[in-house]
Amino acid sequence: MLFIKKHFSLFYFIIGTIITLSFSACHSQKEITKNDEKESSNPSKTKNILTKYSQLLNVGENKLDNKKLYFFIDDWYGTPYKYGGKNKEGIDCSNFVSSLFNEVYKKTLTGNSASVFNECKIVSKENLQEGDLVFFKIENDNISHIGVYLQNNKFVHATVKKGVMIDDLDEPYYKKYFFKAGRIK
Repeated sequence: MLFIKKHFSLFYFIIGTIITLSFSACHSQKEITKNDEKESSNPSKTKNILTKYSQLLNVGENKLDNKKLYFFIDDWYGTPYKYGGKNKEGIDCSNFVSSLFNEVYKKTLTGNSASVFNECKIVSKENLQEGDLVFFKIENDNISHIGVYLQNNKFVHATVKKGVMIDDLDEPYYKKYFFKAGRIK
C-alpha cells in the first residue's frame, strides 16, 4: 500500500509540473506575439501614433502606410546619442539606421555611414521615397552622418544633442551639410 501511495504522489507531482510548465510556456508565447504585433493589437495606440507622426511630417494620416516604421521611430524617439551605442541607453546614427532597417525592412546594414553609402544607388532629392537614406558631410570631406528619409522633406536620425528625432532637410544646418541621398541596392 505504501508503494502505491508513493507512486501516486510522484504521478501527481509530475502531472502538476507538466501543467504548470505548459501554462508558463503559453504565457511567454503570448507575450512574444503581443510584442511582435504591437501596431495591430491596440487600435487607439495606432491612431495616436499615426496622428502624432502625420502632424510631425505635416501629411495626412492616410499617407502613413508603413505603420511598422512609425512604431519603430516612436519606440526609439528621444533615445540619447552615444558614439558606438547600439541600445536604448544610447545609439549613434549608423547603428540607429541599421537597427531600423533590420527591424522594419528586414535588411542588414553594417558599418559606418560612409560604408552604407557605398551600398546605395544615388537618388536625387526630388525623387526621395520613404526609407531612402540621406547622408551628410558634417565634420570634413568624409560622410559622417546618416538618416532615413520619411516624407515631406523630413528624415529621422540620431543627433548628438537631442538623440533620435525628426528634422527637415531644408533646415539651414542640414541644408549646409547635406551630401547625397541613396537607396539600398
